[in-house]
Amino acid sequence: MNFLKSISFLTAFIVLAACTSDKLEEKGFRVASQESTTTEETNNIDGFSKDSLLFETRPSNVLLTGIPKYRISTIYKVNYREDQTSFIGENELYGNDKEIGRTNGNQWNYNFMPGLQAVHGYNLVNISHYNTETQTQKNFFEKPVLIKTFYYPSFSKDTLNHKPVNRNYYLVSVYNEDTNKDGSINMKDLRRLYYFDIDAQNKKPLIPVNYSVVKSEYDPANDYMYVFAKLDANKNGTSDDKEAVHIFWIDLKAPERNGRQY
Repeated sequence: MNFLKSISFLTAFIVLAACTSDKLEEKGFRVASQESTTTEETNNIDGFSKDSLLFETRPSNVLLTGIPKYRISTIYKVNYREDQTSFIGENELYGNDKEIGRTNGNQWNYNFMPGLQAVHGYNLVNISHYNTETQTQKNFFEKPVLIKTFYYPSFSKDTLNHKPVNRNYYLVSVYNEDTNKDGSINMKDLRRLYYFDIDAQNKKPLIPVNYSVVKSEYDPANDYMYVFAKLDANKNGTSDDKEAVHIFWIDLKAPERNGRQY
């Protein structure tokens, strides 16, 4: 009987821990104004502040780009556990273990696409750009955003069809607006894809802003990135199950050259 009680207690503890973990795993943050915030509301268990401009942030790591004078730092939201200890997300790299990226003439060094490394992490909210020659720093975004994936020139020497691949830009897949007006920026909003030049300037959307990015694929024969995105046809600011999916192409040799394929 004592054994059964112990098992029951352990099961209940695991379920409780899973529920707590689920709360912590919700990516995003509140964007309600400070005027509508009370002291009690600012310290939620999940660590989300009611005012997106006031929460703490902390740098994680320095990313080495393929251009020595440019270095990148990932900026994360500081999150709090129930015991008020803090933590931030960690950089995780997207890899590619497909044979085509490791065959003769194609050395991608396990990058998702040749010449571009891709990083993501829990509550990644900004990217810092640093020029070691001028010793100047700037953020990619003026205000916190929720970054899904950040693509940057790879430090590794990649090749495609026996030719070296050198990228001189950045791509950012991001939730940067409370499009569904629920008071938060999170993964329920429309997901955008932006281009930045190598100096982290000249920001441009590569997919129309009334779409929400779903996924991407790589075409090594053309050096194209295909982006699948849902049209927000009913204009409710979120991705609905029955909305149409369209495919856009992006020429990775010059991302500003792009269009709709389907």
